[in-house]
Amino acid sequence: MSDKQKRCAWVNLNKPHYIQYHDEEWGMPVHDDQKLFEMLILEGAQAGLNWETILKKREGYRDAFYQFDVEKVAKMTDQQLEAQLQNQAIIRNRLKVFTARKNARVFMEIQNEFDSFSNYLWAYVDGEPLIGQWTTVADIPVNTPLSDAISKDLKRRGMSFVGSTIMYAYLQAVGVLNDHTTNCFKY
Repeated sequence: MSDKQKRCAWVNLNKPHYIQYHDEEWGMPVHDDQKLFEMLILEGAQAGLNWETILKKREGYRDAFYQFDVEKVAKMTDQQLEAQLQNQAIIRNRLKVFTARKNARVFMEIQNEFDSFSNYLWAYVDGEPLIGQWTTVADIPVNTPLSDAISKDLKRRGMSFVGSTIMYAYLQAVGVLNDHTTNCFKY
């Protein structure tokens, strides 16, 4: 990670965790269901907040939600979820905490239907990442017909915190969309 490399303008070069996230994760195609579930929960938790807050609390989320083992999260009791509302290592929003279990259950239904959540998600783009042609961060949209379609389907299936803007950010995070700007070394 050379500080001399040109990166997307949203990367705070004073924050090593931001640089690491940008350089090693963001926009990289993810096919592992556990990682896809983790990012789904984290992107939902980020709603109304900034990504730095979530990055700082990521380990807390991993501890609170069984390293994002979807089956364990789906089986969490109300009592276990209530206890997480006292956990300062995560965002203590009741709807977001309880949504983790709700979304885990729907995630598992999708896994059963498509053999994996990855199969479901990547079918929207025929298995190939869509490469943006954005010159600046300001050029990147906050939602598209693709994020609209996935959001609509996930909501129909019963998920929450999966609006089109959240789903667009999710698709960027898991590499379905490669929205590194054209001047970024990751483009």
